[in-house]
Amino acid sequence: MRYGYKASAEQFGPRPLLGYSAQAEALGLDTVAISDHFQPWRHHGGHSPAALPWLGAAGERLGSAYLGTSVLTPTLRYKPAVIAQAFATLGSLFPNRVFLGVGTGEAMNETPVTGEAWPGGKERRRRLAEAVTLIRTLWTEERVDFEGEYYTVSRATVYDRPDEPVPIYIAASGPLAASMAGRLGDGFICTSGKGDELYRETLLPAVETGAREAGRDPAKIERTIEMKVSFDTDRARAMADTREWAALALPAEDKAGVEDPREMERRAEAAADKAHTRFIVSTDPEEHVEKIRRYMEWGFTHLVFHFPGKDQERAMRLYAREILPRLRA
Repeated sequence: MRYGYKASAEQFGPRPLLGYSAQAEALGLDTVAISDHFQPWRHHGGHSPAALPWLGAAGERLGSAYLGTSVLTPTLRYKPAVIAQAFATLGSLFPNRVFLGVGTGEAMNETPVTGEAWPGGKERRRRLAEAVTLIRTLWTEERVDFEGEYYTVSRATVYDRPDEPVPIYIAASGPLAASMAGRLGDGFICTSGKGDELYRETLLPAVETGAREAGRDPAKIERTIEMKVSFDTDRARAMADTREWAALALPAEDKAGVEDPREMERRAEAAADKAHTRFIVSTDPEEHVEKIRRYMEWGFTHLVFHFPGKDQERAMRLYAREILPRLRA
């Protein structure tokens, strides 16, 4: 099992986020996974530091933590070849400490930058599959000529790359993307709090099916989940901390295609009283651990904890004292 810290770039600026990540490592968390947003989910008080330079700084600041994105979209705002070069460099700087988490993206982070129309789900999945294929090709071949449906490179070489390619984890919230993770990914990423059936009956079986159809061993695919947790000795505080993340409680159709953080913030305010439903909210360590344990029993091997409140240091210290020892036991 691997336990990690979600560095929420939508909530904190780059330097505070480095400090929190260093504390997470010092308290015994193994992984630091940063979100990659061009714009946050709220205009007032939101942040959006660039993930790529931040990972370089984190690699130097931290001692041994596993570092990566959860998640980056290598299809519109970024081109796959640029991401291939960037993560080959990070992998060379910090061998065996870097992973690339990728997903199909959100309109708010892509279309304001590219000026392109927001593609439908099928096209976004096809783009992601092609991007992952191109990135792997650039990491393993000397000179690449690639002409796909969406991306073309000619006589391209990534000169500085690690001895072992950086693992690619593919995010999914539905069965088609989960199957892609099984076919193409070294790992799979999802988020907690969406109903037990989704994980047990849809996502994890789809990962396994995709792997088997591609002739791969499903057991070798790392199953990563962002655990939305709000643990505190004061239940009112634990509940209140989740309100900043009300956008997580919006139905998918209410978030799809939203390009403006102001509009997302307006929509999220209407869901603020439901924000806690996406989190494991608890004041009882045993109850809290029991709710996490079922994810482990389903087969997740990499838990990245997302603490919603502003006082990240307090949340992590409580977690390190009350929860992590019970999980490890």
